[in-house]
Amino acid sequence: MMSLNSSVRVSSEEPDPGREERSGRVREVGNQAVWSLSSCKPGFGVEQLRDDCLDTYWQSDGPQPHLVNIQFRRKTTIQDVWIYADYKADESYTPSRISIRCGTHFNDLQEIEVVDLHEPSGWLLIPLKDIQERPIRTYMVQIAVLSNHQNGRDTHMRQIKIHSPVVNTVVAVECVGAFTSPVFKRYSVIR
Repeated sequence: MMSLNSSVRVSSEEPDPGREERSGRVREVGNQAVWSLSSCKPGFGVEQLRDDCLDTYWQSDGPQPHLVNIQFRRKTTIQDVWIYADYKADESYTPSRISIRCGTHFNDLQEIEVVDLHEPSGWLLIPLKDIQERPIRTYMVQIAVLSNHQNGRDTHMRQIKIHSPVVNTVVAVECVGAFTSPVFKRYSVIR
């Protein structure tokens, strides 16, 4: 378990998950998953959480912890989770403690990160690493809101992005060895 201070990247630029996607280093894989929520107010559900609009949000409607479940059809490599939270707009609805859990299904989830937030405003980057410091390979990610600012009951989350690293297959072939003959060079790249 780690806190936000030890696991979140800090930069002088405004954090932006789209910049990472445009760079070609990661891809957003949330659309390949089935999303479910522990509860939501009507009109404030998964659609608002994934609509790429920072003015809409998911609002929970029940007891804590509030859960966002993201289930993939096949084992997927997850590099990081981005969450957009806005304390100025949401006040007591803003999460103050979040747990990220991964596993095969609901019954074997293991806590990967615990993040403490202090009046967050903007995108929060939470890297997910295994024991060898590699991105997590999992079927399911669960984001649990454990507590809110000002002891709020329900929570608001404005957006969530899930990133997977992009694997460059040409580099992987080049790592095998340098081919010198024209015949071998011809077959060194898989199309």
